[in-house]
Amino acid sequence: MTQKVIDCLANVHFGETANQPTFMKKVRDDYFKGPASLYDQIELPAMLDEMDEQGVQRAILMDNLTKPSVTARKFVEERPDRFSLAVGGVNLLRPMPSLAELTAMRKDLPVSYAVVGPSFWGDGQYPPSDAVYYPLYTKCAELELPLCVNTGLPGPPIPGEVQNPIHLDRVCVRFPELKLCMIHGADPWWDIAIRMLIKYQNLRLMTSAWSPKRLPDSLLHYMRTRGPKKIIFASDYPVLRMSRVVPEALALDLPAEVLDNYLYHNAAEFFFGEGPEDKGN
Repeated sequence: MTQKVIDCLANVHFGETANQPTFMKKVRDDYFKGPASLYDQIELPAMLDEMDEQGVQRAILMDNLTKPSVTARKFVEERPDRFSLAVGGVNLLRPMPSLAELTAMRKDLPVSYAVVGPSFWGDGQYPPSDAVYYPLYTKCAELELPLCVNTGLPGPPIPGEVQNPIHLDRVCVRFPELKLCMIHGADPWWDIAIRMLIKYQNLRLMTSAWSPKRLPDSLLHYMRTRGPKKIIFASDYPVLRMSRVVPEALALDLPAEVLDNYLYHNAAEFFFGEGPEDKGN
């Protein structure tokens, strides 16, 4: 039987920008060593073929309130059984219009989570513990909408200290009702992230943008022991292709149930509300 997978972070919007900004080109060329075609337009049949080949049942596509992705929304419209959205672009300094739009959008479209990258706005001067995030936290908790926050040093040459997972410590204390997930790993602060995961029931970590074979031993040990339900798989497609990262994940030295949780069930529960009774479906 093919291993079922949910890819919790994929990008289909890159091809909508005729000329990528310099920092995106640097990420492609210097950080990921990707091909020039990395930011080409993604076509639905080709993506579905790759998903089917790798057992990917569903993928969550990045979208943005301020610059909606025509491609992501088209994919969701045509195949709502396979795709849903992750929505960023909330203006944290003038939050009310953005949060109203997010609320309305969730009524009309399948939104699986909201997302914010502390290094990518405000010149990286606001850590997640800052009060400018509180309206977003409150709204997501109210909507029971998971919120994903970038952690770890970012690939682009922008300030990264605000993405140290320790900044989520006060957030978890003050918003225990908020379903919160660290995304893009936590390098070089893996041990802090793991300690946070042990400490807080409402916190998860997603390994998007990380090759599974590069994950640290400390995280794999945590998955085998205290954290089999806390770590969530994602590719960051097409930066890392599903055809690469799914086989790498399958090759990890993990018990079958832990691997099944990592690739499918943890995401099904956290983002789609499927409980243990749905495991056999």
